[in-house]
Amino acid sequence: MSNDARGSGVLPPRLDIDPPLFNSANPWATTLEHLRDLYACAATGAVTTRTALLRHGFPHDEAVHRFRFFEAGTHRVVAGGAGAGDASLNTLGYSPLPLDEYLGFIRKIDEELGEEGAGKRRRKPFIVSVTGSPEEVAQCYRRIARCAWDVGMPLAMEVNLSCPNIPGKPPPAYDAEALKAYVRAVAPLAAGSAAMPWGLKTPPYTHAGEFEMLVAALRECAGAGVVAPLSFVTATNTLGSCLVFEGEGEGDDVPALGPGGVAGAPLHPLALGNVAALRRLLDQAPQTRHVQVLGVGGVADAAGYRRMRRVGAAAVGVGTGAWD
Repeated sequence: MSNDARGSGVLPPRLDIDPPLFNSANPWATTLEHLRDLYACAATGAVTTRTALLRHGFPHDEAVHRFRFFEAGTHRVVAGGAGAGDASLNTLGYSPLPLDEYLGFIRKIDEELGEEGAGKRRRKPFIVSVTGSPEEVAQCYRRIARCAWDVGMPLAMEVNLSCPNIPGKPPPAYDAEALKAYVRAVAPLAAGSAAMPWGLKTPPYTHAGEFEMLVAALRECAGAGVVAPLSFVTATNTLGSCLVFEGEGEGDDVPALGPGGVAGAPLHPLALGNVAALRRLLDQAPQTRHVQVLGVGGVADAAGYRRMRRVGAAAVGVGTGAWD
């Protein structure tokens, strides 16, 4: 992009994912063992951590925070593992581990990789997924950026503004003023030569006004002649307010899981539409043309990957499909 095309602003750093495939922030990216396996996988061009809070882990309750795999065509709940259903539903919150534990995992994996090929260009990035208040997210950026100086792989920050499972806390990405508060909190920290890529994870938007709200908020934060200060948008998170029955039968005693967020095959058409709409709107103004869209939602095979790339995803994330 030319200087004229981007006005007087300096482009944020690009998130390079090669090959353009990564895992989404999900329960299978929680532990050191999870992240070590994902990083060692030749198919991943980046690894995303499960979404973490700044100061403490999310209070996980086994009786409340659960997930199930099911078959999208029959709604039959199936056991997890290889060949599990093509859909999932979860009532989970964020990670039970705080941010500093994930930064410790990254340092540990970096140490295990050793000195050979230690240059950042030769190692895939970690995308550290975080959430919290705007002020807490700004502190997360500072901590991740400090960690980036210590390790041999690039780091990026994803701000999860889209979890549907937190009671009393609607996803901030549905509200323009809330979105702008996060962008404005991080933007001053992400300026300059030492800037680290960062972006927002959005919920599944379902009508044109929601897409327009997001992109307008980014352009407003950019101001006249300056580019929006973030590098990417991850679209999408799970779709909330969904429910599955966990057993057979038709009586009132059949247990149900929900409301929660659905992912996998039922989400795929909506996720494709979100990626396509965001790419189209971001491209309409110089302030936002540089923003990458990372496509997530129901990708389970090469055909799903190709569909995401066809609608404009710079890289493709896998969640439910990674379990197989």
